[in-house]
Amino acid sequence: MIKSQFTSKNSTLKKITNKLSFTHIMLLALIVGYAVGKYTSMDFGNTYELMLYLMVFLIGVDLAKSDGLKSIRHVGKMGLILPAITILGAIVSAIIAIPLFGIPLKYSLAISTSVGWYSLAGPTIATYSTEFGLIAFLMNFMREIFTMMGYPLVIKKFPKDSAITLGGATSMDSTMPVVAKFGGNEYTMLSFVHGVILSALVPFILPLILMLPI
Repeated sequence: MIKSQFTSKNSTLKKITNKLSFTHIMLLALIVGYAVGKYTSMDFGNTYELMLYLMVFLIGVDLAKSDGLKSIRHVGKMGLILPAITILGAIVSAIIAIPLFGIPLKYSLAISTSVGWYSLAGPTIATYSTEFGLIAFLMNFMREIFTMMGYPLVIKKFPKDSAITLGGATSMDSTMPVVAKFGGNEYTMLSFVHGVILSALVPFILPLILMLPI
């Protein structure tokens, strides 16, 4: 009797999970996490970082089992084109944001070309302006969250490789599992290369922009 009740509950849970999209589950997890952080004294310390390492490790295992490393040969020019498109898109977005939000050119460029690296953008820009440092942190953090929830939806209308640009620098770590899950292993290596190149560029681009006399 107990076993049948457990089986019934398990079946109901599976039905509910199947009806929920990945985006809904991610949003729900974010809301629950916010509530736990706000209304409890629980402190997870560096658990987030450890979980991130675990996710990347599991992706590596999955790549090995599916011969995903062969996809390195197919990265080719796209490995360079995608980061260039991401930076170009960031510059265009920054210019568009100036008249819309009244943000000075220097800070608009700095925020946008951080391409999702909020832990670097926030503190770096804050040394010049506390206000824009906070905006940089929030905007780039939201980019990561949007990519996690939005990538599965965006690839329904746009190519899976082009959609990797959504993640910016995060495509090498936190948003790479989403690309692997919905884009497939053939795009995982491209996602990683895209993120690595941007992560190498941003620490040089950001200070240069902030030093511009504009």
